[in-house]
Amino acid sequence: MLLFNTDLLLDDPFVFFVLFAAVGLALVIGISVHEFSHAAAANLQGDMTATRLGRLTLNPLAHLHPMGTLLIVVVGVGFGRPVPVNPRNLRSGRRGMAFVSAAGPASNLVLAIMIAGLFQSGLIDPGGFSRQTLQSADLGAWASITAAFAVRLNLLLAFFNLLPVPPLDGGGILAGIAPRAALPVVSALQRVGPPLLLMAVLLTLVSDVNVLGPLFTPVNALADRLIGG
Repeated sequence: MLLFNTDLLLDDPFVFFVLFAAVGLALVIGISVHEFSHAAAANLQGDMTATRLGRLTLNPLAHLHPMGTLLIVVVGVGFGRPVPVNPRNLRSGRRGMAFVSAAGPASNLVLAIMIAGLFQSGLIDPGGFSRQTLQSADLGAWASITAAFAVRLNLLLAFFNLLPVPPLDGGGILAGIAPRAALPVVSALQRVGPPLLLMAVLLTLVSDVNVLGPLFTPVNALADRLIGG
């Protein structure tokens, strides 16, 4: 990811920091929408915990997690501050928890499609990402690259979080829709999921074993198709 592109940093620091700012803004938008959507879904289900704690907001300061944000920039996947939910307050019980969990990835997918629509309609130029353009004070080019990163990162946030591994949202969805007979298996997965996820991220980060490659490849291909150009 961008922080590992030391060649660009040394060769053209200005372009590097333009891209870094674009990634940062795209991340702020994506994570804020994701966590806000969890809080809004919990609210709809009758749990006001997140609302009382100030999480029913698009203010990024309420949602950004320093380590989670850094991981997205470095590795390509990460997380925001988890939205607190009290399952006992949810009107639909376990199914309500699945709804709350699904709300975050769904919001990122919708946001990615909406921004991609700006490229598809011609309102944003999908070809304005050359180094020469980024070196100039071309606000249109900077907006284009930020929008392109927003499409790509929102898709990554959506599909990564849908992996059925706790503590990702996919784990919450699985716990909410699994038959009661399968709940012991889900409970065991909740214990082993976090270390397995951490191992996958570390292997991708520090070794040649790209565990997350099977996720990155199709998501990047979808992003390219949506952006066009």
